Amino acid sequence: MTTTEARPTDRKPPQLVDMSWDPITRIIGNLGIYTKIDFANREVVECHSTSSLFRGYSVFMKGKDPRDAGFITSRICGICGDNHTTCSDYAQQMAYGVKPPPLAEHIVNLGEAAEYMFDHTIFQDNLVFVDFCEAMVKATNPGVLARAERTEAPRGEIHGYRTIADIMKAFNPFEGEVYKEALKVSRVTREMFCLMEGRHVHPSTLYPGGVGTMPQPTVFTDYLSRLMRVIDFVKKAVAMNDDVFDFFYEALPGYEEVGRRRTLLGCWGAFQDPKVVDYRYETMNTWGKAMYVTPGIIVDGELVTNNLVDINLGLRIMLGSSYYEDWVNEQPFVTHDPLGNPIDMRHPWNQTTVPVPQKRDFDDKYSWVMSPRWFDQRTGDHLALDTGGGPLARLWSTALSGLVDTPYIKATGHSVRISLPKGDSLPETTLEWRIPQWSNTIERDRARPYFVAYAAAMALQFLEEAMGMVRAGETKVFENYEVPDEAIGCGFHEAVRGVLSHHLVIKDKKIANYHPYPPTPWNASPRDKFGTPGPYEDAVQGQPIFEENGPDDFKGVDIMRTVRSFDPCLPCGVHMYVGKGKTLTTLHSPTYGANHG
Repeated sequence: MTTTEARPTDRKPPQLVDMSWDPITRIIGNLGIYTKIDFANREVVECHSTSSLFRGYSVFMKGKDPRDAGFITSRICGICGDNHTTCSDYAQQMAYGVKPPPLAEHIVNLGEAAEYMFDHTIFQDNLVFVDFCEAMVKATNPGVLARAERTEAPRGEIHGYRTIADIMKAFNPFEGEVYKEALKVSRVTREMFCLMEGRHVHPSTLYPGGVGTMPQPTVFTDYLSRLMRVIDFVKKAVAMNDDVFDFFYEALPGYEEVGRRRTLLGCWGAFQDPKVVDYRYETMNTWGKAMYVTPGIIVDGELVTNNLVDINLGLRIMLGSSYYEDWVNEQPFVTHDPLGNPIDMRHPWNQTTVPVPQKRDFDDKYSWVMSPRWFDQRTGDHLALDTGGGPLARLWSTALSGLVDTPYIKATGHSVRISLPKGDSLPETTLEWRIPQWSNTIERDRARPYFVAYAAAMALQFLEEAMGMVRAGETKVFENYEVPDEAIGCGFHEAVRGVLSHHLVIKDKKIANYHPYPPTPWNASPRDKFGTPGPYEDAVQGQPIFEENGPDDFKGVDIMRTVRSFDPCLPCGVHMYVGKGKTLTTLHSPTYGANHG
């Protein structure tokens, strides 16, 4: 057990049952969750998170032209590929010493804002909310559904549903009103994305040094008209989510323990400010703090640092339960950063990927995911940070830093205020996300629609600034550069699901080392060499079970809610290894649907 709380004394003799879900559906990729559940005391006693797929991007990037890195790394993922291209371009811009023109930064920011809106909406409403819909609650907690039918929805005047059960009905897969409307919204937000980045989800117009998007006025007005069409949907989504999640806390006392773990959150920042960013490592602390989503590491509710240099220096890639050989005895690629700080052998700049396929053994090696950790110099701990699924860490970090202050977004130190303009049917609205008491399943899910609103609000500002530039004749969108013989670079960005970093080493104008670290290796990591479990494992292990079903018809809905609250995206988790001429064909199709797995 990793939880340290005292156990209640009235515990019954345990009734332990092995339960596993492999693969988990309604997520992207190959994830297995293996648990021991004590049905007598209604809790999960043990949890292992495993991935059965190795991919090896860091292996085959070596020797390539670094200018291809953005196009290659976007293929890591079929859901957030553009986040990889953006982050790769950030790393290359540092290595090449090039700063894109301001209009190009706004175009990238607008593309990324549309991506957050698209992906969070489709994940929350079409994949996560199936776990909270009427059909699922009826099958797992009929008592809760009966109560929901009698409970008025407090924010009904915003979203239009009378009871909590009416909201749950609207989320029934393939039939519910909101489920279907969310699919339409995902189409509109994808169109917004394509106006800026050319193609979804592998951008065709994003390059180091700028963009290939033609900055005609209609590009921005077409984006704006679509944004205004979905703005009321965003306001309603926040209200519906708040109503359902508040109801769960009331209907199931103790539900805050589901998926709760120690508050260990990481955010690498998003949305560059073109007035400040120059992509130089030496000034990274300054331009990192100017990002419109503030980077930060939060431990037990306290902001430990919001300095990207410190964040970078603390990165450690650990092994322990992963199918790889260690690289600590290899030659380092980078001994010191450009500021003279020593770089650890376990830092991504120095990592070498040597896969060792073997049989899965939960007492030893059991996953292709490595174990990224952040070294906390204050305590000497290697922290298993999670991203809270992305939005929770972004909002928490931005709120605590209190740096973001724009016409549409204000970070207050304890909350984030988001102002959205009048839409077709709802008035101008100010939403306020407040730092919650817990880092748990419900708060990870609650933060998601708030961040959709955040992205929409920032998009309005980027549009205003971009249209002002176009009107003033500032239409330059690309800056030329030379690829140096030797260089290093790092890019920090927020993928939809959370922290994303790309670390690059160039020698003889070619890639000598390249390591992308997306959010899912952080969240899905297995136990490291110190025995510290990864966030999925930690969040599920020790959590209570509220589902009313016994072992025979157990759906595992509380466990599934916890895992899905992190927004798993396993293709990003494991970086196909083909050994000695063996051909492997992998077909990958994410399951969008109601096969409650």
